[in-house]
Amino acid sequence: MKDHFTIDDLDIKGKTVIYRVDINCPLKKDTLELANDNRIQEILPTLRELLKRRAKVVIVAHQSRPGEWDYISLERHAKRTSELLGVEVVYVDDLYGEKAKKVIQRMMPGEAVMLKNVRDEKGEMDKASMEEHSQAPLVKELSALADLYVSDAFGAAHRSQCSLVGFQAVLPSAAGRLMEKELTALGRVIDSPSHPCVFVLGGSKFTDAIKVVDRVLRENIADKVLMVGLAGNAFLKAKGVSLGEKSEHILMEEFTAENLNAAKGLLDRYGDRIETPVDVALDDGGMRKDVPIGALPSELPICDIGKETAARFSEIVSKACTVFISGPAGVIEREEFSYGTKALMEATVSSDAFSVIGGGHTVSAAQRYHCCDRFSYVSTGGGALENYIMGKPLPVVEALKAAYRREKGK
Repeated sequence: MKDHFTIDDLDIKGKTVIYRVDINCPLKKDTLELANDNRIQEILPTLRELLKRRAKVVIVAHQSRPGEWDYISLERHAKRTSELLGVEVVYVDDLYGEKAKKVIQRMMPGEAVMLKNVRDEKGEMDKASMEEHSQAPLVKELSALADLYVSDAFGAAHRSQCSLVGFQAVLPSAAGRLMEKELTALGRVIDSPSHPCVFVLGGSKFTDAIKVVDRVLRENIADKVLMVGLAGNAFLKAKGVSLGEKSEHILMEEFTAENLNAAKGLLDRYGDRIETPVDVALDDGGMRKDVPIGALPSELPICDIGKETAARFSEIVSKACTVFISGPAGVIEREEFSYGTKALMEATVSSDAFSVIGGGHTVSAAQRYHCCDRFSYVSTGGGALENYIMGKPLPVVEALKAAYRREKGK
């Protein structure tokens, strides 16, 4: 059932559109140049369509946050967007002052501008409701110059911040093509997956992993969850396996007594629907050493799932109809410990499954192994993706729904 507008529903021609995107890019620390422009590439389909349909597009975005080393202006982002788009995107070093207002008022249909880093605005990052943010100067001033609001900022959809949720209270608002793709793909994994459905959960956020495992198994979204990486090590610990001092020390930041009991409860409740490694790869002086779980504890750190586990888990995903992967299986920065992650990804993309990956490290790994474009969908979300999978409402999506209800009620 439809609960928000897309740009198919909007009369765009000649209209001024506030286009909120998430093009928060990784930078090269020495030069502050863009190290990866993937997030800019992801917004191009919507941007091209808006311009082709003769909209005047005002791009609003952020880069990092105040105080961080990569908190810079969006001038480089505008330049790169122009290069990729083949159409000039004018950078305006202002948000809603006289300079920005004059540029916006003089825009012609089919033109685009990018305003300065929206996090330069005091109050932008305050957590508040859609109605509260709608009273902010940023929203009041820019909405007076605009006709429509379009959101493609899925990567920030879990944040209730001013430019992300305030405009939906005062302007007709819609999801862009990227937002639409994200919600459709994740809905296919979470709301209506084809079975068997397998989740592969790795990385280091053990607290989130517990919540995801609980939800996807309790609601029968997933048939099996394969635990890898630090999350896999934590579940081995919950099973009573002594890993060794170095490996357990790495877990200590999130491995509380509460989390341990929660993981034990999940293992008791769901049994073999939660798969943990049967062997691991140790770092033996820079060399990979595969050992069975029975050989633990070890004074050597665990850096990957073992090859037997990789083969076993690869067999499971190869027979699945839906596969979701979030988090690497090992220390992928080192070639000798990327074996597990690479094997699982290759098995997934070689299958007939509808496959989705998400999370910065996971996507980077897929790019490195040259299989990124072989997944059915690659999510741009990090925190937003995690919240969606845990069943938490996403403020940006909820604001789009509220705008839809308001317009339909007129």
